[in-house]
Amino acid sequence: MAGRSVVVGVGHYLPERIVPNSEFEKTLDTTDEWIKTRSGIERRHFAAEDETTSDLATKAAEAALADAGLTADDIDAIVVATSTADLTFPSAATMVQAQLGMTKGFAFDVQAVCAGFVFALTNANALIVSGQAKRVLVIGAETFSRIMDWTDRSTCVLFGDGAGALVLELQEGEGTAQDRGILATDLNSDGRYKDLLYVDGGVSTQSTGHLRMQGNQVFRHAVEKLTKTAETALESAGLGNSDVDWIVPHQANIRIIQGTAKKMGLPMDNVVVTVQDHGNTSAASIPLALSVGKQRGQIKQGDLVVTEAIGGGLAWGAVVLRW
Repeated sequence: MAGRSVVVGVGHYLPERIVPNSEFEKTLDTTDEWIKTRSGIERRHFAAEDETTSDLATKAAEAALADAGLTADDIDAIVVATSTADLTFPSAATMVQAQLGMTKGFAFDVQAVCAGFVFALTNANALIVSGQAKRVLVIGAETFSRIMDWTDRSTCVLFGDGAGALVLELQEGEGTAQDRGILATDLNSDGRYKDLLYVDGGVSTQSTGHLRMQGNQVFRHAVEKLTKTAETALESAGLGNSDVDWIVPHQANIRIIQGTAKKMGLPMDNVVVTVQDHGNTSAASIPLALSVGKQRGQIKQGDLVVTEAIGGGLAWGAVVLRW
């Protein structure tokens, strides 16, 4: 027998305001066609002025708890993956804890930019397997619209706001690759590549800053590193690419998603794609896609799911789980 972290609930939240590509044509030298061709993005959601990352996270958490048939009292810990927390401190996770009315347990944030949810899921799994927690709410939430340079047409059209959440629960498995739950994880980072994707401001530099990205360079690293991390995680679970029912990738760019699937030898029919509707929601993109994928009837209990992501740092990783 082996303790496994099993997904028992999933949910998401998207802000009301939908921003189609055409809205950028008014202020930038760009077109709907150019954005669609280069990224696959058609629209994204932007948070309202009074809506913060912890607000989005709380709504996604409530949806995931409802899906699991649980309440905040059933949760031992909250891990929020975000690069756009409401305040410098405290963590967005403690704000979610308060908004949910959860007065016990613990909560903290994880910061690995677009790879944040994979890092959060890996940490939550470790907490469960080590006996530190029985049920963990894992949330990815972002308001990237707050760090955009609206004059930079190469970046500001790519990102959106949103949140997704999972409830992980300790369950007994047989210790085989047929178990439900998280079967393997793989995390990586290489700080030498900082200049490819970063925000040019922060607390100790005393400015908020804007997102800066060398898109071509990030693209060059993405397909190779995403394929390798996914295959490494599968191998450590004793599985191969042909065992995969669904790739649920970080939704950054349709060309990266297509390139990774092709390199893994899997058809796009086995990939959950939401980038057209959400844009790049950074740490929120994988849990958003998992929730939408379940809603659409794509992801079903027993399916083998691989999530993979790469983001600023560079940081990248993958999680293999049986739904």
